[in-house]
Amino acid sequence: MRINGEISLPGDKSISHRSLMFASLTDGECIIHNISTGEDVESTRKCLAQCGIESHKEGSTVCINGGVFSDPSEPLDCGNSGTTIRLLAGLLAGQRVRAEFIGDESLTKRPMNRIISPLSKMGVGIESNKGSLPLKIKPVKVNGISFIPPVASAQVKSSILLASLGTPGLTTVIENEITRNHTEILLKLFGANIKIKRKKNKNLIFLRGQQELIAKNIKISGDSSSALIVGAAALITPNSEIKIKNVNVNKTRFTFFNVLKKMNANIHISKKGCVSNEEIADITFKSSQLKGVHLEKKTVSGMIDEIPIFSIIAAFASSNSSFSGGEELKYKESNRIDSIYSGLLKCKVKVKKKLNGLSIISNKNKPYGGSTIQTNFDHRIAMSFLIMGIASVKKIKINESNCIKTSFPNFVNLINNLGAKIS
Repeated sequence: MRINGEISLPGDKSISHRSLMFASLTDGECIIHNISTGEDVESTRKCLAQCGIESHKEGSTVCINGGVFSDPSEPLDCGNSGTTIRLLAGLLAGQRVRAEFIGDESLTKRPMNRIISPLSKMGVGIESNKGSLPLKIKPVKVNGISFIPPVASAQVKSSILLASLGTPGLTTVIENEITRNHTEILLKLFGANIKIKRKKNKNLIFLRGQQELIAKNIKISGDSSSALIVGAAALITPNSEIKIKNVNVNKTRFTFFNVLKKMNANIHISKKGCVSNEEIADITFKSSQLKGVHLEKKTVSGMIDEIPIFSIIAAFASSNSSFSGGEELKYKESNRIDSIYSGLLKCKVKVKKKLNGLSIISNKNKPYGGSTIQTNFDHRIAMSFLIMGIASVKKIKINESNCIKTSFPNFVNLINNLGAKIS
């Protein structure tokens, strides 16, 4: 089997969520092109509609009219989307909206104290089920704060900044580790008064509230996490080459690209440009003689969403790999450390658990496969093991594969068009 072709990908999921939310705060019409078609982003759009923000979607284009928010008459169902609940809670709190948030079984298990704590400090009235969903916010007077997130999280940072847009005064977020900066980029694009400084290895973000955002049309660049999953198919399959066009190459999302280079991955970046203030490029992935690499906490935190596909690639490497410091992986759509561990074992890959991480032992041959993988309804686990199945000795069956729709509904068709045989 060979994997070959040239493709473009749906819009970046993180930017898609944020574009809808910032557009809702403008006093005008915004057209968003190449928005993610996944169910997670659709959850955000539907929740905004329940709060009085109308939009119209055709394919991957959304026309959204900002305006006045209203209290939803029913709970806001965030589905499986942690980004929706965490960012929208901040946005609606700043707009004095009374709302209740619910989600599916997986989302209900995910921790919400990381946003409850800072939003409460801002004065938001919040009720929760012991730090989990359902979560209720009450319309109160919200104040700006200075806050240091206890964990590196772009979602926590974004929730605070979205809340601060509806508050008087100054809000300061101090990051000990730089996280994805799509929120800051979009705030500048929409005309917000935001300042960012680096001081003694810390990232300081200053945002003054009660600003009027300017309506803008946006084109969203291709999702970098999806590009890495698709590109991995070429890296581990002989005589393969995939070119992916217009991928987001934001520096805060580039950690895994650097890791792949250390693994001897044959990757070429070309045709660099800029779309809606985000850096883009074409990326070519070719069959590679991969070697193992050992990742520490700082590196893992910069590629937390890519650890599942990293683990698959590592299973094809000629030497051992490992990662540690991945505590955040336990609080994703599934406990990803456990999901990766059990999946690799079933595919006859030697793997050992370590503190908040895994050691993946090379057997000098490609993984055997020949098993059924339980995804625990985690889209990244499902896609990663489907990629493994393309190049493993025996076929791999994926249970609960419908979860892929949360982020990449066309994933299977796209991979098959490149030469895979997934049914």
